Order: sequence, then C-alpha cells, then structure tokens
Amino acid sequence: MQELISEPITPHPGTSDTSRMGRGEPGLPSGFVWRETSRDVLEELEAWKESSREGARAGGELYLRRHCFRLRMSDGMIWTVYCTRQAPRSGDPKKRWFLYTIETNETNETTRNPKRDSGLGLGMRDRNPQS
Repeated sequence: MQELISEPITPHPGTSDTSRMGRGEPGLPSGFVWRETSRDVLEELEAWKESSREGARAGGELYLRRHCFRLRMSDGMIWTVYCTRQAPRSGDPKKRWFLYTIETNETNETTRNPKRDSGLGLGMRDRNPQS
C-alpha cells in the first residue's frame, strides 16, 4: 500500500554523492532523518526529473523543478523522495529534500510499472530506471 507523506526530510550530513553534483544534479545522500529517526538508503531503484513550464503563455520556458528518486530503505520500505531545484519562497531555504510517498511491504513485493506516473504532477518527465 502506498501512503502519501509529503514532509521535509534531512539528509545525512556529508554523505552526498559528489559525482552527481559534478553533473549539476543533487547528490543523493546515504540516508535521511524523518520524524527524528535515521534510515539508510540501501538501493536506488529509479531516478527521474520533473519539469514544468514557466508563465501562463504557451511559449513559456521549460524549467527543471525536481529530481526524484525511488529508494529501498533500511526499514524495509520503498520511499519516493525528491529534491527541489530552488529553495522555497517561504519557510526554511535549507529544506530541499522531501519524502513524497512510502510503499509498505505489501506493495513493494510486486514490481512497479515504470511507465506509471509518480503522482508528483509537475508535467514533463525524464525517467531513468536504475534497476
């Protein structure tokens, strides 16, 4: 079963993948703290980008908004997380990582259809399965 969370998470400090950062992508950390509990990333299952158009005109520029990841975590759950490209206009500018959904053991026993939409709903996607 998939549960919507949509809460900020804190990456483990000093563990970001610097090779990704060299390509202009966020460095996926080795784990996150969510609700005061630390969990490690065991496996990256998928990675994709989400873009949307800027402005109301049809000719508006296309901007990359989020880098998304589907991860197998140390607690046995499958997390969908994303990192925003820009700091939020309000709130803490350091909060850029968010836990979007959690799949419980019942759901992650089956293979997910990689063509299915993640539900983040930003529009255009560039999806790259990692497995």
